[in-house]
This record gives sequence, structure tokens and C-alpha cells, in this order.
Amino acid sequence: MSTQVPTTNEPGLASLVRGIVTDLGDLIKQQIQFARAEIKADLNKSKEAIAFLALGAGNAFAGVLFFGLMLVHLLHWATLPAGSEQPGLPLWGCHGIIAALFLVIGACLLLTGRKMLTPSNVLPVQTVEVAKENVEWITNSK
Repeated sequence: MSTQVPTTNEPGLASLVRGIVTDLGDLIKQQIQFARAEIKADLNKSKEAIAFLALGAGNAFAGVLFFGLMLVHLLHWATLPAGSEQPGLPLWGCHGIIAALFLVIGACLLLTGRKMLTPSNVLPVQTVEVAKENVEWITNSK
């Protein structure tokens, strides 16, 4: 009579726990890599947008400067009394009026831009959603 010890190929509890911990570590590493990639892509888009905004702002500044000078001279010319070469408003007064107009418009635009930037989200949205799904899957799989 031979005694045979039944052998099973089932892994032990320690190896199962080790596998779970390893998988969880891999999952966390992948989440970090995904977050880095998403943030990097967002920064690259932001860099391009900022470059175009800076170029556009520079060109717009030059255009507004020349437009303002044109408005000053137009206002100066428009205040000339009929048949006289003496203007109704001095040239410095015309510059002050147009400068004040542009300052008010600029302040309104700055306040609007500030309000638009306030609710911006700095977190990588996709990474947060995937992390939530992973946590939900881990908690529901038990």
C-alpha cells in the first residue's frame, strides 16, 4: 500500500496577497504615469496658447496705440472752431480723454479675464476619473 499525499497546484494565501499587492503597486505606478502624461499634454497646449496670446497681444497693443493716436488727432481736429486755427481742446487734453477711455475698456477686459480664469481646474480630470473607477472596482470586487 502506498501512501500518496495529494498535491495541489493552488497558490497559498501568502502568494495571493503578494500578487494583489504587486498588482496594486503596478496600478498606482500606471496611474502616476497617466497623470504625468495628461499634465504634460495640458502644459504643451497651454504653452502654445500662451505663445499665440502673447503674439496677438503684442500686435493688438501696437494697433491700439496707433488707433489711439489717430483718435487724439481726430478729436483735436473736431474741436477746431470754424474758420480758426486755435483748437477748442488742447492736444494734451485730447490725449487724456482717449487714454482714460482705453483705461476703462482695459480694466473691464482685465476683470472679465480674471473671472474667466477663477474656476479653472488644475487637476488632471481624466486621471482623477480613472482613479475613482479603479477604487470603486477594488472596493466592489471583494
